[in-house]
Amino acid sequence: MSPARAPSAGWAGTATAAPGLLAFTGAIGSAEPHAHAAVQVLLVLDGEVTLTDRHGHRRRTEAAIIPAGARHGLRAAPGAHGLLAYLDPAHPAGRAAGARIAAAGDADIVSTWQVAARPLATAAVNSMITGPAALPGVLCSIGPATDPRGLPAVLSRALEAVPQLIDGPLPLSELAARIGVSADRLGHLFAEHLQLPFPAWRRWARLLHAIEAVRGGATLTEAAHGAGFTDSSHLTRVCHEMFGLAPSHLVHLVRPTA
Repeated sequence: MSPARAPSAGWAGTATAAPGLLAFTGAIGSAEPHAHAAVQVLLVLDGEVTLTDRHGHRRRTEAAIIPAGARHGLRAAPGAHGLLAYLDPAHPAGRAAGARIAAAGDADIVSTWQVAARPLATAAVNSMITGPAALPGVLCSIGPATDPRGLPAVLSRALEAVPQLIDGPLPLSELAARIGVSADRLGHLFAEHLQLPFPAWRRWARLLHAIEAVRGGATLTEAAHGAGFTDSSHLTRVCHEMFGLAPSHLVHLVRPTA
């Protein structure tokens, strides 16, 4: 698939943000190949959407769960509508989705993403609910997190401390010192339980923080600085890397539902 020339074209709908979650429902457009530090759930409710993995495999897709860090491109035909949910790997739904991918096969292959999402496709066929109201049902169909004990206490404390430090450099060593563990130990916990190196997860957390700031009235520059980005250009680059879209377009979509 060739990169989309105008990746924001075709996107029109409503997006909602909550702790650990960014969800969009509406008309789906195309997006250049990208990778984000979230587990992505895609549910196509109408029209044709094609996913491409890092190996160049292309599949028309009705439902998919794409793992964090997996590079992929998206091409939507005119008239495509659906739901996309971006789940923090630390969130119970994100961990459950990640477990489905691990059980389905090779996490880099688009066919695996489709197999992992079969319960979502079945739930969509059996339900008449669409739009933002469909999100709870989609998340329930993913299933509970596989580990009833949740995240290790040390990792949970680290995640709780991030909002107070996110406007600064936030090196792993500083976060580890704040909660009394070694940087190596904390980095290992991020990789083991969130399937992401700390720097990748940090970019995701910064991006969500910036989106929330803009929704609250901040300019892109103010949001970038408040989330620890060097400037608005840095924020734009990371947003393109994670979503294949410019932050100005993404933020325009992320607004409260009616």
